[in-house]
Amino acid sequence: MTLKILPPSVLLITGCSTGIGYHCAQQLHKMGYQVITTCRKENDVQRLKAQGFDCFQLDLACSQSIQAALKQILEHTNGRIDALFNNGAFGLPGAVEDLSRDAMMHQFQTNVFGTQELTNLIVPIMRKQGGGKIIYNSSILGFAAMPYRGAYNASKFAIEGFADTLRLEVKPDNIQVSLIEPGPIVSDFRKNAFAQFKQWIPIEHSAHQENYHAMIERLETVGPSAPFTLEPDAVTRCVIHALQKSNAKIRYRVTVPTILFSVLKRLLPNRLLDLLLIKAGGDGKR
Repeated sequence: MTLKILPPSVLLITGCSTGIGYHCAQQLHKMGYQVITTCRKENDVQRLKAQGFDCFQLDLACSQSIQAALKQILEHTNGRIDALFNNGAFGLPGAVEDLSRDAMMHQFQTNVFGTQELTNLIVPIMRKQGGGKIIYNSSILGFAAMPYRGAYNASKFAIEGFADTLRLEVKPDNIQVSLIEPGPIVSDFRKNAFAQFKQWIPIEHSAHQENYHAMIERLETVGPSAPFTLEPDAVTRCVIHALQKSNAKIRYRVTVPTILFSVLKRLLPNRLLDLLLIKAGGDGKR
């Protein structure tokens, strides 16, 4: 049996307050999907509800919040979820040596543990329904590590490992698993990352203090600060393709940097690739 997900199928999207999640929810709602959105903050939930979305408060860093939200969502959808777009995540910039255990845990609670906990709760629902689609929003940094992004790099590498393994395990259940790997996309990601940086990274006594000050200038920049930045629509198109096609792609590579480094990683020796990744990461200053 091949499950082709078409409107009015039920789609759950995490992290919908702004950026990719918000844009994706808008477009898929217009197409006729029953879009279930989630946000971490209650004021964002109320804002989306005022715009006509079905929205629930869900904090991926909190197991209790995940379970409570999913219970409410299933009551709302009569127990059905046809597709899940794991979009909710954030970045915590900083040198690896400046990441405390608590900082690393903070990054992984949302990007990895919460994301996979929610996914694991939904897999049995899809299996009972006869199939479904699970889409993870990963990153170019899920396969190509760049400096001063260690916590985020590691979280996305972990997500790719979970997704690749899950895809093999649920194939007999007609559940398709896809990864989207965007490069730079217009969103509030940089603004939110700056807030995390200020909260978790001790600048004053760091050996990387000089680079941090240059990085702060980038994080405070208004508008795109990286070449080849695309609008959220570039990711939304991939989500639509994954939902509409009977055989979704395993990986959707979005933006020129993602496509380029996916090729270079296969072709170049590691030392040369390292030099290019340092350059692409702004020589530690971007």
